[in-house]
Amino acid sequence: MFQGMDLNQMMEKAKELQKNMQAQKEKAAQETVEAQVGGGMIKIAMNGNLELLKVEIDPEVIEKEEKETLEDLVRAAVNEGIKKAQAISGGNGLNDLFAGMNLPDLANFKFPGQ
Repeated sequence: MFQGMDLNQMMEKAKELQKNMQAQKEKAAQETVEAQVGGGMIKIAMNGNLELLKVEIDPEVIEKEEKETLEDLVRAAVNEGIKKAQAISGGNGLNDLFAGMNLPDLANFKFPGQ
């Protein structure tokens, strides 16, 4: 029916996938990255789950005339942090999760009666 996989095998694979995803999420939460922009005027720290953990702003940047500059620097720092956090988590962890699972070719999957 499922090209060589019975329903029990599919359920076991789904449980394995769920367990692997949870383990990967927990591991990513433990890993942190730091990014800084503007010569260190703005520093941030994020974990591998893309959660912002810390923002440090140099007091010299906090002036009313510099509002737009501060906003740009914070945006740049967060974006840089996201790139670094994605790098430690492999960017797209789904490829790692599905690797070696021997899933059926879903493109050719046909429901019964088709």
